[in-house]
This record gives sequence, C-alpha cells and structure tokens, in this order.
Amino acid sequence: MVPFTSGPDAAPESGVRSYSRDWPVQFTRARGARLSDDQGRSYLDFFAGAGTLNYGHNHPVLKRALRDYLDEDGITHSLDLFTAARTGFLTALQRHVLAPRGLDYRVQFPGPTGTNSVEAALKLARKVTGRSTVVAFTGAFHGMSLGSLAVTGNDAKRAGAGIPLAGVHRLPYDGFADGTVSGPALLDAMLRSGNSGLDRPAAVIVETVQGEGGVNVASARWLGELSDVCHRHGMLLIVDDVQMGCGRTGPFFSFEAAGVVPDIVCLSKALSGYGLPLALTLLRPELDVWEPGEHNGTFRGNNLAFVTAAAALTEFWRDSGLEKRTLRRGEVVHERLLAMARTAPGTGAQVRGRGLVWGLHFADASLAGRVARRAFTRGLLVETSGAYGEVLKLLPPLTASDQELDEGLTILAESITATLAQDGPPPDGIPSDATALTAIAATPFGENE
Repeated sequence: MVPFTSGPDAAPESGVRSYSRDWPVQFTRARGARLSDDQGRSYLDFFAGAGTLNYGHNHPVLKRALRDYLDEDGITHSLDLFTAARTGFLTALQRHVLAPRGLDYRVQFPGPTGTNSVEAALKLARKVTGRSTVVAFTGAFHGMSLGSLAVTGNDAKRAGAGIPLAGVHRLPYDGFADGTVSGPALLDAMLRSGNSGLDRPAAVIVETVQGEGGVNVASARWLGELSDVCHRHGMLLIVDDVQMGCGRTGPFFSFEAAGVVPDIVCLSKALSGYGLPLALTLLRPELDVWEPGEHNGTFRGNNLAFVTAAAALTEFWRDSGLEKRTLRRGEVVHERLLAMARTAPGTGAQVRGRGLVWGLHFADASLAGRVARRAFTRGLLVETSGAYGEVLKLLPPLTASDQELDEGLTILAESITATLAQDGPPPDGIPSDATALTAIAATPFGENE
C-alpha cells in the first residue's frame, strides 16, 4: 500500500483538490453524522458532502437496500434502458414527492451531477423558446461546466472557464446591495421599456437559498414576484434545487414555502440519499420537446443510485415527519447562532438560513476560515462559503440527533471564542471562556420527534 501523504506533494493527485487541504487527514469510516480517520479520531460532520448526505453516512435502511440489490446481481449500468431499479425509483418519486404536491413534471435523467441537470435545463429553455439569453443572479453558483459557469456569479469560479461566458443577463439577488434594487422589479421594468436594450430572455434561473454564494436567502415575496415576472413576459422559471432540495430547507423542494411552481427544476446531491451520483431535470410536460438522444450521457442510468434513492424517498418522505423535524430544529439552530453573534460584537456577525442550512457571516473575511480550522481540531467539520469565504456554512445531516446538533453548536461556540481570544483580548461582551459563551448560546432542542 502506498503511504498516505497529507501535504501538498501528495501524489499523483492534481493540485486542484480543495477540501483535503482544509481537513488533511485520511478518513476511513463513517456512519450517521460522524466520520473517523485512520488514527481513530472521530469528527462530527456539519458538512455532509456539501449537502449530498442529508440522511447521514451509510444509513442502515439505504445500505440494506443497496446490499440486497448487489447480492441479487442487479443491473448496475443501463444508460436509459428500462430496469426494475429505474421503475422503482420513478414510482417512489411519483408516489411520495410529486403526487402529494400536485406537481405534474416529466422526469429527465441528464447525467450524474448537478451541473448536468443545469446544462439540460438551459439547453431546453433555449430550445423551447427559440431565445438565447438567460437571466441569472449575483451570488449564484450553478456548477463548473461552461453553461453552468455562465450563470454563476463567483468571479474566481468564472475565471477558470478560459473563454468568455456569454448569453447571460445578471440581476441583483434578494438583499444584494442592502436590498436597494429589486431584481424582479428591475427585470419587469426593463422588459416593459422600449429603450432598455434587453431582449426577452428564454428563462430565469435561481436558487431559493444561495448556499455557495454565502447562504443568501430569498424571501417568499421576492420569489413570488420573480415568478410573476416570468409568467408575465413568457420566460421559463428554472429553480436550481441541487443543494437546497431533498429537504434541506424543510419541505422536499425549497420553493414550496414560497408557493411558486417552477417550469423546470434541477435536482441532484442528496437525491440518491447515499452519496451516489444521480441528477434529475424536472420539466412541465409541454416543455418535453427533446428529440430522442438529443441530450444524453453515459452515466444517466445509475441503478445503484436509483435503489438508494427509492429507499430514501420511501423511508423519509412517505409522511411529513422529517420536514416538521427539520423546521423545528432549524428554529433552535437559528436562536443558537443569533446568541453566538450577540456575544461576538465587533465581528459584524450576521446569521441567515432556513431549515438546516445556516450561515454565520463575518465582516472580516478571514475569520470564518480561522474558526472552521479551529473547529476541525476540536472534531467538527464545517466549511466556509461566500465570494471570499466569509461565511461559516452549516449543513448537518437532517437525521443528526438533537444531541449531535447540540454538540456541534457547542464546538462552534468554543471555536469562535478561542479564535477571537487568540487574536487579542476578547471584545467587550465576549465571555472569557467557551463554557460561558456556550451557556449564553444554549437553547434546548428538546426530545427527538
């Protein structure tokens, strides 16, 4: 066995790797909300595969379904051939997700990743409307392939394209520039004007919560106004629910709370429930104008992912229990983070989020990264987001116990205190030790439902 090297000279992997630089250990096992490394150390996971592991690592129900399927020599690769696993997934999706919500969508398997879903959505919108441009928003992140990068806002990500990223009109997201300009109102005014120079776009693509952009949350009112503008001007509304779907904000789809019904929906990440690649593009039936094979991919028929996804939908979405539990816990996490922000004056700490996606924004862009590194040394995995990594981003598994959520938030509070103390005397109001801060921040989760 080749010895593991955790430094920058680790071969033969490209220097493009990123998360392993922040957490330079070799992980060997994972279950539920915890991972272990090759030294036997345990880590509480508030990263969850960047939102891929909503049901935690190796959930026993999903693992059993996968092992049974493999033991029976089930089909693993099938492109778009009909298989029992494919039919089982589509049946579960219709029964537990689409039908209860009154949603009439065709299901397209565009390829294994979120950016595949976005690319398919953009291509389809242009094909259906005969128009070429798309509206996207400041702070957006939609993927790393060229079409997805074009609608992404982050400068550093866009710079990697190497070519001009055209065909996109950029508008302010909800709250951008302190909310001084309304994106939907501006778009409506420009499309009504005969002098704006804006040709009518094919579609608008939006995230209801911008996870990578810094956990920026669009209000239900803003999303409703955006939907109205799209309908008024004959543009398709695409919701990118790759990271915020599958229950991350509470409901299965993040747009449910706003009462909007998108024309096209992009899903991936937590869809398989087990970290196996799977993506969907959902589209209204009248938009299904693809010619056979016009958009395809070798790995669009991931039967192992179909198996675990069907098991996850049946286990977690046959009733509203998980949704209610996520919303209840989200309220408590919110209060805990607000308490942490209050006890850290001078840092510009701001709290934002929904369900079980939360961000703690700091005025000093380096502070979030320093707190995340300290949290890692204390056994907590938490990442940063935002254009400059200025936001601590919390994505715990939806299935984490109340005790695990409490433990993670306690470690986070301790890490904030220790980081501020190391940089000099704590500002006025900062407790002198982590125990005091944790006591101020603590709000009981109560019993598991």
